[in-house]
Amino acid sequence: MTVSAPASADFLHRELRAVGKRVFRLGLAGNYGIDEAGIRGALERGMNYLFFTPRGTMAKPLQQAIARDRDKLVIAAGPTVGYFGGSVRRGAERLLKKLGTDYIDVLQLMWLGVGSAWTEATQRELRHLKESGKARALAVSIHDRQRAGRLAEDSPLDLLMIRYNAAHPGAERDIFPHLAKRQPGIVAYTATSWRKLLKRPSGWARSEGPMTAGDCYRFCLSNPHVDVVLTGPGSSAQLDENLAAVERGPLSPDEDRWIREFGAVVHG
Repeated sequence: MTVSAPASADFLHRELRAVGKRVFRLGLAGNYGIDEAGIRGALERGMNYLFFTPRGTMAKPLQQAIARDRDKLVIAAGPTVGYFGGSVRRGAERLLKKLGTDYIDVLQLMWLGVGSAWTEATQRELRHLKESGKARALAVSIHDRQRAGRLAEDSPLDLLMIRYNAAHPGAERDIFPHLAKRQPGIVAYTATSWRKLLKRPSGWARSEGPMTAGDCYRFCLSNPHVDVVLTGPGSSAQLDENLAAVERGPLSPDEDRWIREFGAVVHG
């Protein structure tokens, strides 16, 4: 579904119910090359959904931002490995200590089914961390769309981080119809399909395309089910381009049409 309203603050911002905070809908991942100065610049421009991993350059700027104005930030993070309850607890404690904060806004199991497990022990530890105030919301990142749909419908999860892009729009069928009952938040990642959407594929003869990174983010954000889409810029210049793109607002019907056709060709 594509929203056809003109660009507005409502397109660029959303109340993220899971954490009770207003977020800028382009979220920042700092592990793809952007330097510390670029991350500080992103914060100054109002980007406040921050996907933190130990790898990358986000730790120091984020620590400084936490000390300055914690309430405006939405920090999403999780233990690198989450197969057991103990590893979830220890990983969360390490994150809290490293960042110098009392709580993580969105505490998530990373890459469920690959780097973490959904067991009674991991669920119990997640619930305990939330009940003790060390986490505001619980989440997973996941590629398995059918499983994500089941978790959206029936689980203690407040948010799902899922793959969604023009080459892989299957969440529209497998996940989004299952959100109505509990209304968990949705964060999209791999918006560029690992940059495949930024290249013209063989078999695409039309004048439109390839997609820009901005087209990819606008595609995700034009779906009303998506609260945030992550960007992992390699530089401040790339971030500037991405921010300028999303300020254009949602896709027009014509843009949505060619982008979906282009994504289908890229997917093959």
